[in-house]
Amino acid sequence: MHHSIEIESLSFCYPDGHAALEDISLRIAPGEKVALVGPNGAGKSTLILHLNGILTGTGRVTVSGLPVQPPNLGRVRAAVGMVFQNPEDQLFSPTVYDDVAFGPIYQGFPADKVEERVRAALASVGMGGYARRVSHHLSMGEKKSIAIATVLSMEPEVLVLDEPTAGLDPRARRTLINRLQELPMTMLVSSHDLAMVREAFPRVLIMDQGRIVADGQSAELLADEALLHAHGLELM
Repeated sequence: MHHSIEIESLSFCYPDGHAALEDISLRIAPGEKVALVGPNGAGKSTLILHLNGILTGTGRVTVSGLPVQPPNLGRVRAAVGMVFQNPEDQLFSPTVYDDVAFGPIYQGFPADKVEERVRAALASVGMGGYARRVSHHLSMGEKKSIAIATVLSMEPEVLVLDEPTAGLDPRARRTLINRLQELPMTMLVSSHDLAMVREAFPRVLIMDQGRIVADGQSAELLADEALLHAHGLELM
């Protein structure tokens, strides 16, 4: 059985010489829910962008058994669903239905299969009645849920989210956390919301200065105030 995500000795420098990742190694099992935390500039976003080949460093990155290399990028990007912090980056069509249908249409599915995918994706995030709504007229919480649905409609094996609760009011935040807990697929989330991480993600990776400095059970690591303080984190 392959790991959903396997990274070995990954390092990456930006063109200006800044070393953003240094010797990162990790494995995430199918169905595992893992959080990635650390101060700004720790390398979290840089690491995430290696999972679908947007960035390429030295070392080895494998997703769903596929090396993240040019010949495999089409299949890798179908396997890894990326949900960005700002839902506006993913919502650009006239209606919610069109946004969620975009991926399956691009994948070449016939109209009846596209509709089936859209209905299932919207239902999975509690947005079943929103198909004909205009995405830009929705609340931030609704937009984030629709952005997740645009990825789920492609039935990825791995869901990767960047700051999913950022900008949400308490009710929308609670709704989103509940939905993330219900989704069955492998999940990697980058977040500063340590309370959400502790509740919804059993395993946490702490990054600082381009390295993974701790990897373990969220309940244990997030209770270690000295560890959190040493790496610019605070559990509110």
